[in-house]
Amino acid sequence: MRAGGPAPRPGVGAPDGRRADRAAAGRWLVRGRDGRLTAYAQSAERLLRWTEVRPGGPEWTGPDVFEVPGVSRLTVAQGADGYVHVLGRRSVLGDDGVTLVDLVHATQYQSGRPLGPLHSAGSPYRDPERSARLGEPAAVVGASGALWLFVRNAGGGVSARTDGASGGWKSWRDLKGSGVRGDLAPAVDSAGRVELLAPGRSGALHWGRQEAGGEPRRAPDVPVVPAESSLTALETSPDRITYYWADAATGTLMAHRPGGWVIPLGGVPSAGRPAALRAPIDGYDCTVLAHRAEDGQIMLAACGSEQEDAGLWWASTGETSPGDPGLALDAHGRIVLAVVGADGRLHVSRQKPEQGLAMGRAARF
Repeated sequence: MRAGGPAPRPGVGAPDGRRADRAAAGRWLVRGRDGRLTAYAQSAERLLRWTEVRPGGPEWTGPDVFEVPGVSRLTVAQGADGYVHVLGRRSVLGDDGVTLVDLVHATQYQSGRPLGPLHSAGSPYRDPERSARLGEPAAVVGASGALWLFVRNAGGGVSARTDGASGGWKSWRDLKGSGVRGDLAPAVDSAGRVELLAPGRSGALHWGRQEAGGEPRRAPDVPVVPAESSLTALETSPDRITYYWADAATGTLMAHRPGGWVIPLGGVPSAGRPAALRAPIDGYDCTVLAHRAEDGQIMLAACGSEQEDAGLWWASTGETSPGDPGLALDAHGRIVLAVVGADGRLHVSRQKPEQGLAMGRAARF
């Protein structure tokens, strides 16, 4: 991957080539070890990246542009070491006219630094026809900084592999399952244990956590049907994961912790994947949620962590977007909401000091 030239000047929209189509998948708004936030988006076969000039903002640089030939969509994962992993599904036409599909991976080690080269993470199959039926990758970073890569396989189940501590990928493992559709939602707890939830035809397939570094194992399914590309996961208390999604039939946002009840979150129907963040608000441990309504409005709400059943009050942020929102805490502990606007630029708003969940006016970059 290689970066492009200067950042665009302020204006109505970003210049061609620097105009983002949508945010990347996964946690696309992240904070580095130096405290600076970075946002990742995609435009055709390019990765776009914005970085705070200094921890806590408000200025940003970018977008830096990195070429990703043949990659249909990108997803982002970050580990406790601050390293950012960018992954995607690549499809290219071979010399013999056969479409070749593999998964690709690159790493950014520090905020604002060049993205590493794009390397192949391979495919579970040697057969090009079966590889062509792979879904989009999803990833989390588990114990000891190992990157877990998950993908819907040609049989409708899930395959996974990890990168080794000394570099290189370990062998593919078939995690079984069937009828998986849409995007996968991997999660990792503070102990480094990995689990996975995947939407299926008649329910959500669950792979539970084992010991840190161990392989997730099939667990009882969750009797709900999430809309495709709507699942997200968040550790809402030590070693406990909560999943959020939009119901396939109604668009209503739901919450669930394995072993518990499914909790409707109210509000207007959702389109796409919600963003979830655990953050202190007025001294209380809270979960902040943002999602895109069907008309493109970005909605925001908060509740006490694991107290979704007490109800949420949703409010429009005044922002609209064709893609999913991102949430993060900046270097000063303020909640930051980011979206990629219809103008192809990054829109960023920050929590007002000592005013609860009130957000300031969005700046555009």
